[in-house]
Amino acid sequence: MAEEMRIVLRNYGKIDPLNIDEYINAGGYKSLEKARAMSQPELIEEVKNSGLRGRGGAGFNCGQKWSFSYGIDSEQKFVVCNADEGEPGTYKDRIIMENDPQSLLEGMAICGYAIGSDKGYIYCRGEYPYVVEILNKAISQAKEKGVLKDFDIEVRMGAGAYVCGEESALIESIEGKRGEPRYKPPFPPVSGLWGKPTIVNNVETFANLPVILEKGAEWYAGIGAPAYPGTKVMTLTGDINNRIFIEVPTDTTIRQVIYGFGGGIAGGKKFKAVQIGGTSGGFIPEALLDTQIDFNSMAAIGATLGSGAVFVMDETRDIVDVIEKVTKFFEHESCGKCTPCREGTKRMHEMLKHFKAGQGNAKEMGRLKKLGAVMSVACLCGLGQAAPAPVLTTLEHFQADYFNKFC
Repeated sequence: MAEEMRIVLRNYGKIDPLNIDEYINAGGYKSLEKARAMSQPELIEEVKNSGLRGRGGAGFNCGQKWSFSYGIDSEQKFVVCNADEGEPGTYKDRIIMENDPQSLLEGMAICGYAIGSDKGYIYCRGEYPYVVEILNKAISQAKEKGVLKDFDIEVRMGAGAYVCGEESALIESIEGKRGEPRYKPPFPPVSGLWGKPTIVNNVETFANLPVILEKGAEWYAGIGAPAYPGTKVMTLTGDINNRIFIEVPTDTTIRQVIYGFGGGIAGGKKFKAVQIGGTSGGFIPEALLDTQIDFNSMAAIGATLGSGAVFVMDETRDIVDVIEKVTKFFEHESCGKCTPCREGTKRMHEMLKHFKAGQGNAKEMGRLKKLGAVMSVACLCGLGQAAPAPVLTTLEHFQADYFNKFC
């Protein structure tokens, strides 16, 4: 693990997460002070120049997003942290919140000052009740110390709906409504929570901010891939020797993640496939393992970086069986608001059940491709748009597994 570069996880194992004094003694909240000594446009430009892009999946430039809300005259603005973390195999945000909650609070407060907001919400998934306790204690300590000053943060719990990882569905849930995505535009930075300008960023994104303010945009922009600088926290699961979490520069290759940090395939078996970015991530064959993990490089091969979950499969795994489970998951988690997702996920799962039972055919493979292509552009939100990715990438790279079911 010597080659890790820990920025987000800089305090992991070094401080007591429930003792704010230890965070302050480690340099905590100095970046917030530095930010407040800058003008808001200067701060936004600094974050923009760092090249920090969202670590939740969309990969949008953080400072650019902030500038949209800053430019709007409104009596109230909000900062929302997306801590829903509904992707199976993903626990990077939990690691950050459990071990360094104050870095998240400081990052949110920096954003609050930048856009002119005095109110923040952390939307935490319902399966993390103990994390909510940690966050509430951290907020209470920060208030007692007066470090957040006039920025108030509140924790809201979700009900466990996967779709609430999408920012507008998350906002609907905070407002007490059913978690369903909104039609866009307008986008949340313009009209979000209760119709007010709202910045929604991921836990990992916010946790980067104190270090960027401490060491400067130029320093951060020089780490990893130029188009997606910095580091990425990744969680390794599946048929791999080291089931761990790591933080590495974004120019690290998938092969280095699996065979270097992950220790290779468990049981001495051969590699078959890896899915990165959670359930909606594409399946990557061995021929593409030398791809860098940065957002742009992953997109170029039809895959995603997303949540940073790395699910490794060995030669014994039946790809069609795995994909059938994935399509069942999306059918269950679709909110049903838009027809392309509601019907598309259902039909996709039906066809995969045919293949799993040996009843598929080449014509049905063509229908799967056509359905996936339509869903990727016609669905209302990221859930439906990304749901076909596992199917489409396996049809491209693991076609033989489908043919073996009916030939």
